[in-house]
Amino acid sequence: MRYGGDNRSRLLLVTLIVTSLFLITLDLRGVSLITGLRHGTQSVLGPFQRAANSAFSPIGNFFSDVAHLGRTRAEIKSLETQNSQLRTTLIERKNIESQIKQLKSVLNLSGTGGYKVVSAKVISQGTSASFSQSITIDIGRNAHLTRDMTVLGGDGLVGVVKEVYASTSLIMLESDPSFRVGVRIAGSQEIGILTGQGTDRAILQMLDSQSTVKAGDVLLARGSAAGKPFVPGVPVGTVTSVPNSAGSVSQLAEVQFFTHLHSVGIVAVVVSPPITDPRDALVPPKPMPTPVPTVTIFLTPGATPAATLGATPAPSVTPKPLPTSTPTTKK
Repeated sequence: MRYGGDNRSRLLLVTLIVTSLFLITLDLRGVSLITGLRHGTQSVLGPFQRAANSAFSPIGNFFSDVAHLGRTRAEIKSLETQNSQLRTTLIERKNIESQIKQLKSVLNLSGTGGYKVVSAKVISQGTSASFSQSITIDIGRNAHLTRDMTVLGGDGLVGVVKEVYASTSLIMLESDPSFRVGVRIAGSQEIGILTGQGTDRAILQMLDSQSTVKAGDVLLARGSAAGKPFVPGVPVGTVTSVPNSAGSVSQLAEVQFFTHLHSVGIVAVVVSPPITDPRDALVPPKPMPTPVPTVTIFLTPGATPAATLGATPAPSVTPKPLPTSTPTTKK
């Protein structure tokens, strides 16, 4: 039995060797038998390969996505960081543009009024131990500031210096209830006292009971001796309403400040008053009135205005001739 098995193994090996040599010989002689077998095998197995690829492709994609998930999360985090940095840069740029605009307005106002100023940046805003309406600026004794100096904004008066430190100063805003400033009406030069109310509006009290004040009047600072605490000619606000005050000793009026105190970021401190009073040179220009639109009507030749506008024309009436009477002769 053992020898029979060995013979069969040797016979199988010899057969395989001979078959291989035969196929190699045919292939070297150019016989396409091998190619035909290969194409036939591919034709038979092709549908099974496509089916297997369709079945296992989602699984392969899933494992591929899992492998790249960490990298995708890292890319998303990087994009979020870049987006946050760009948003911060944009906000800073807008703040810088706003500060440049305010600085230009302050310099234009001080240049027109002849005030010698030093510019400063607002570093905090709110209440203090002494005042309910105040701001802190980033200059102090290092810029030769002293108490009772006028503080300007791009649109007019902001307040007055109350406390000076080494590199900062405390400014009492014009809206503070304890704030008082002497003002005059541009044009008529009638004078009064303006008092803060803790808001963007103030109360004007005229000193002369015979004074006349009306809505729309512009108020300017009268100025103090040696320009402290107020230099002359600074725009303060405009009268919005004059309530009826029959029997009162002096006339009262409500005033809207020119300066938007809640958004002020750049100010100028007047360190030297003008050589001459600017008088009414700093009165803000009045806004241009909104033009009233004009209506143009086009008439077609031969058409009546009523017909052109779509109205029903009046019916035409053709006069009829009156009957003539024939005289009769009596016989």
